[in-house]
Amino acid sequence: MPTFSAPDGTLLAYHVSGSGSGSCSGSGSGSGDPLLCLPGGPLQDSAYLGDLGGLDAHRTLIRLDLRGTGASAVPEDPASYRCDRLVEDVEALRVHLGLGAVDVLGHSAGANLAALYTARYPERVSRLVLVTPGSAAVGLDAAGEERLAAARRPWREDEPWFPEAYAALEELTSGRGGPETFQAVAPFFHGTWDEAARERHAESHRQRNGEGAAVYGSEGAYDPAATRAALREFGRPVLAVAGEGDVNSPVETVTAYADLFPESRLWVLAGGGHFPWHDDAEWFTEKVAAFLR
Repeated sequence: MPTFSAPDGTLLAYHVSGSGSGSCSGSGSGSGDPLLCLPGGPLQDSAYLGDLGGLDAHRTLIRLDLRGTGASAVPEDPASYRCDRLVEDVEALRVHLGLGAVDVLGHSAGANLAALYTARYPERVSRLVLVTPGSAAVGLDAAGEERLAAARRPWREDEPWFPEAYAALEELTSGRGGPETFQAVAPFFHGTWDEAARERHAESHRQRNGEGAAVYGSEGAYDPAATRAALREFGRPVLAVAGEGDVNSPVETVTAYADLFPESRLWVLAGGGHFPWHDDAEWFTEKVAAFLR
């Protein structure tokens, strides 16, 4: 298991797989070149990303286990879980790998970290991929009706679980409900709420660092106005990926996120949820690989 030291001495792990995994050198511009992958959760073991639907056939995936997750050590200072402080862990990994500008992918809450890294080190990012991104770092908050509309997709409304899950989502969007209510809306994070999705959902709780997650977006983590200003100056290619039925990152919010950049494109997976590489691996791989080429 390859490891490196964060600036504060915490030992961090990463995982390398894919078409060019024998070497991580390069600028991130061709087949097999590195793609630095930042997991969401927040603070979930990067194992859930897997091979991103087969994307490792086109790129060398480098999955970072954020501090306190996966094979990475727990830091001495819990405050170091804050998203803005994790930026230096990402930079330390890039330096450790001997990379110049690198392609970066952030999923969900990991997109907040990817955005902060891009804002702080724009010259180090060659291309940026935001997959069903969390948007707190740029101050975008999905409206309740956008989340409800994403839930009300035709393929879901006849499912036996739909009435209870939708009622729970209405509770959450109105500012009511608690942890149990949040659990009840889990089907709306997936394009299809089948046995495989249920197993992945259950595993996500075992993989997540709850203490770190509570700190990740805490006070001081984000300066949305400054981040938006920096991203407006980022002139390299950006891809945003949304799922048609994703209540966490509705299409409207992801569209607004993409519009913050001067050079961006948006792909929306019909019938997709928050994990598009599971909903349609071929579509996801084709769109992301083509963008990275």
